[in-house]
Amino acid sequence: MNSILNDKQQGLLAIFIANTIFGLNIPVTRSIVAHWMSPMGYTITRMLFGAIIFWIISSFLKYDKVQKKDLLMLMIGGLMGFLGTQLLFSQSLEYTTPVVFSLLMALTPVVVLILSAVMLKEGIPKRKILGIIISISGAALIILLSGTQGEMGSNNTLGIFYAFLCVLCYAGYLVLTRKISMKYQPVTVAKWMFLFSALASLPLSYSSLQNQRMFSDEATFQAYSLLAFSLLFSTTMAFFLMPVALKRLEASTVSIFMNLQPIVASVVAIVVGQDAFTWDKPVAALLVVIGVYLVTTQKGNQHKKEVATKKSVSQT
Repeated sequence: MNSILNDKQQGLLAIFIANTIFGLNIPVTRSIVAHWMSPMGYTITRMLFGAIIFWIISSFLKYDKVQKKDLLMLMIGGLMGFLGTQLLFSQSLEYTTPVVFSLLMALTPVVVLILSAVMLKEGIPKRKILGIIISISGAALIILLSGTQGEMGSNNTLGIFYAFLCVLCYAGYLVLTRKISMKYQPVTVAKWMFLFSALASLPLSYSSLQNQRMFSDEATFQAYSLLAFSLLFSTTMAFFLMPVALKRLEASTVSIFMNLQPIVASVVAIVVGQDAFTWDKPVAALLVVIGVYLVTTQKGNQHKKEVATKKSVSQT
């Protein structure tokens, strides 16, 4: 793979696949929390499964020793990006619709840019700002029109509140864990973050899991299939690909791909009959694609300048 794709291309492919999976998991999660599991029970199940599967995978790979000083950041990253984000994610979908939630998550790049500029001293090129404005305008288009079309959840205000908290947690996770993701292998990052998340949720495991309808005789094959997709693809594959992307791309570039999630979620909702095809959806999708292109590509002179800078830094 290294001979076919360079580091940036690998990062772009990883984040594209991860956010496609996350987009698919939005309607999946909505169905699970609506019929089979509570948000807390669903989140704890994912954290426990992630910890077990990534520690098993790591046992077959070369040992990657983690410095003690980095364990604190891995714990913070796990609590924010894994436990916190996923709990708020499922809490939000208990009250609002998948499309509204995914479109609100498109605000993540704005928060990431601000945090990156303040904490990581990353520059914000005009081209990237323009791309984010265009992509966010696409997300805002559906958000505004969805409110007039009656596509609201049982308590949309509370759902939106949880969604905004989810944005803050996820943006903080992307910014804070970028250096850690560059330092260690993806499996190493994932196994420690899931472990800390699982340990934090362990005191609530028994009370939260024993009454879940998913683990009773009422559960159907469809219910198990939805949970299997969430555990194998969203919890395992997507969370493995996130450190891969963070190791190769800026946090702001990674976050802009969040805008793929509303596209995927909207398409799935339309296909399964949970939403209707309206003019605003393809227009919004086009705006998002244009924004992603502007953010993930650079002008020739700028790219050459960055390459020269990196070479001079490596030589010092």
